[in-house]
Amino acid sequence: MTANRPAAIGFIFITLLIDVMGWGLIIPVMPRLISELKGIPVNEASADGALLIAAYAFTQFLFAPVIGNLSDQFGRRPVLLSSLLGFGIDYIILALAPDYSWLFLGRVIAGITGASFTTAAAYIADISTPETRTKNFGMIGAAFGLGFIIGPALGGLLAGLGTRAPFYAAAGLCLLNALYGYFILPESLAPENRRKFQWKRANPIGSLLFLRKTPSISGLALCYFLIYLAAQAVQGNWSFYTTYRFKWTEGIVGASLAVVGLLVGAVQGGLTRVLNPKLGNEKSIYLGLTLYTVGLVLFGLADQGWLMFVFVLPYCLGGIAGPSLQATLAEHVLPNQQGALQGALTSLMSLTTILGPMIMNNLFTYFTSKNAPFHFPGVSFELGALFMLLSLLIAWNMFRKERMARAAKAG
Repeated sequence: MTANRPAAIGFIFITLLIDVMGWGLIIPVMPRLISELKGIPVNEASADGALLIAAYAFTQFLFAPVIGNLSDQFGRRPVLLSSLLGFGIDYIILALAPDYSWLFLGRVIAGITGASFTTAAAYIADISTPETRTKNFGMIGAAFGLGFIIGPALGGLLAGLGTRAPFYAAAGLCLLNALYGYFILPESLAPENRRKFQWKRANPIGSLLFLRKTPSISGLALCYFLIYLAAQAVQGNWSFYTTYRFKWTEGIVGASLAVVGLLVGAVQGGLTRVLNPKLGNEKSIYLGLTLYTVGLVLFGLADQGWLMFVFVLPYCLGGIAGPSLQATLAEHVLPNQQGALQGALTSLMSLTTILGPMIMNNLFTYFTSKNAPFHFPGVSFELGALFMLLSLLIAWNMFRKERMARAAKAG
């Protein structure tokens, strides 16, 4: 793998790109599909959309530690390919769904097998050196960004053929992705770095307790949790919010997400490589979290649709924080613990995806209803900004404590 590291990074990048494209394809049409199946307006459908996201996240929360630890024993390749097949089956179920319950079933299946990002992150950790770790983790964000350039834009176009068309396209992409990986993707975890599967490491609570091994991991993991919780104001509610607030069509929703994807790819695949060596991980985290906060505040205050395209710039520039934070966490664990770490971080992400949409989407639904004390569709973005600001303060405090500890030890 040492000789093939550049090729391996390319393999995992393409794998994640196609995987994200599949999810991006269906986002623009989800509000209309839920509205049609349940016969309710879009702002009310947001709460039902949150349930689908939470169902996926809850099952992933339960199974991500299992998948991460299985990959530590059997290798990354078989686990990654199995998860991709699961996503393909999920999209077929969604495409055929005659009622809302089928959507729920499909999301549960995807949550059980949805470990592609967990295993991919461990794969990146396997083949990275300390000098290249942040840069290589940035490629995950770049794949995510580029997938969201192509996927939502194409999904918005395919919506013209019918609400179900993007789901069939997503299923095809995921199955093609699995076939590609079967023939191309090499194994990254050397036999000497593998460890036996243990149930005590493969349960969600045990996985989260793994993060408490050092103060820096537990504190920065809390930052990680708050960042992803705040991001659910965008990830879980964007299509519902913009459809309701600005009367956007699926095509415009897809175009807006494509812009977000373009910026995320540029930031994490390009800007991170330039800024991180100059600023270092700590300052990159501070700058990124500040920009995230500003972007969310502006989203909530926008009163015209075109402003959302402007305000994605500071929000997406905040993406420089993610790879730096993940690299900092990875530096604190041993090579044979990378799978467990990534499984634990995925469990944290799943918790935010369980809680976040239920908070953000229902908050949006409530403040757009007749029962609200005042009409404020952007309320979820402002709550997200508060979470980002809190994460910034916690990160600053953790780095300060680490510096004090090192100074005391040297003294």
